[in-house]
Amino acid sequence: MTAEDLAQPGSRRAADRTASPGGPEVGVLALQGDVREHVRVLESLGCTVVEVRVPADLERVAGLVLPGGESTTLSLLLGSAGLLEPLSERLRAGMPAFGTCAGMILLASEVLDGRSDQRVLGAIDLGVRRNAFGRQLDSFESDLVVAGIDGGPMHAAFIRAPVVERVGPGVEVLAVLDVARDRRPVVCRSGVVTVAAFHPEVTGDSRLHEVFVRDVAAAAAPAAAAAVAVPQRA
Repeated sequence: MTAEDLAQPGSRRAADRTASPGGPEVGVLALQGDVREHVRVLESLGCTVVEVRVPADLERVAGLVLPGGESTTLSLLLGSAGLLEPLSERLRAGMPAFGTCAGMILLASEVLDGRSDQRVLGAIDLGVRRNAFGRQLDSFESDLVVAGIDGGPMHAAFIRAPVVERVGPGVEVLAVLDVARDRRPVVCRSGVVTVAAFHPEVTGDSRLHEVFVRDVAAAAAPAAAAAVAVPQRA
């Protein structure tokens, strides 16, 4: 899907941007970080949300949001919860995902300044650097133009945010930020995996979540159609 495909006519609350009643369940990784904020946004879009803490939770969902938090801690908790391998398998199989801040780091293929025991999911071919803008006190906000997202610039909150240092083939850069006279990607997309270096869940702007919800609905539609087409045995 290209940036042009992300744009939809009408308002930011258009019906085709929200989940339909009885649609697939979506998950928020709930091991650490700003889980509740993501849950609220998704529920406001009509989603049935599962807080994913164990493999059985992951089996229920058709897509997953990986929230901000502390990326090293989240990496270790994924392993101790038994989620690392099943989540990697689901992502390789094409499950839609949306990662913000630490979630971007987890979904990337490389953490340039990570600990030796830090694991990543490799769902999007990016090399990222943690806490690129400094400590919590150095957090800031900025307005970003995100390719394919209508409704004007997106107000973004960068809180101990990572930055993308390397973009692999097949990854689309949707938004950039000027950093030390250099333009660094802060929103990227590959297939049905979207990542952002900032926290859209805290600024009241749901447009990137809406992209994720549409990805989930589109991915679930062929499976639902196939299930209907399978004849029932007597």
